[in-house]
Amino acid sequence: MDLSSLRPAKGAVKSKKRVGRGQGSGNGTTAGKGNKGQQARSGYKTPINEGGQIPIYRRLPKFGFTPPNRKSVKTVNLEQIDAWIEEGLITGEDISVLDLKALCNASYADYFKILGSGELTKALKITAHFFSKSAEEKIIKAGGEVVKAYRTLEEASKIGDLQVEEALLKPKAPLVKVKRVKKSAKS
Repeated sequence: MDLSSLRPAKGAVKSKKRVGRGQGSGNGTTAGKGNKGQQARSGYKTPINEGGQIPIYRRLPKFGFTPPNRKSVKTVNLEQIDAWIEEGLITGEDISVLDLKALCNASYADYFKILGSGELTKALKITAHFFSKSAEEKIIKAGGEVVKAYRTLEEASKIGDLQVEEALLKPKAPLVKVKRVKKSAKS
């Protein structure tokens, strides 16, 4: 016995059904698809049909919600920031939200979150909306500073009297003072 004598098991290999090759083949003219109609066309899929009962997608309740005005969060790792330093894209000591938006090419991002993957070799003052606990620890360990932004760039640009960097931060005093009046208990 050698390799040339090996054959597949009987019935394992079948020749392809060649449809539309003449009446004598048994699959001519309509190629075994019947006559006309939706089912004779290519791309037809049987709809989900459960007989007379209420289908499962109507028996189960609707769930979930997609808010129409949701804000997108772009994540940036510390190793990415370190790579930008090595490439010479970051030269100063500060990284603002504007810098993150430019470096990430994230025109869609509303918020930025700094994650703690990797290490930071340079002391930086990083301004972002969110920081993971490990990222915060690593930035402070490297001698840097963490500044939390409270507004999106769009919101900050609408505040006219401040620069965008200042408008991102939490206001020192409330913009509108609200006077609260205690209601006396009725006797």
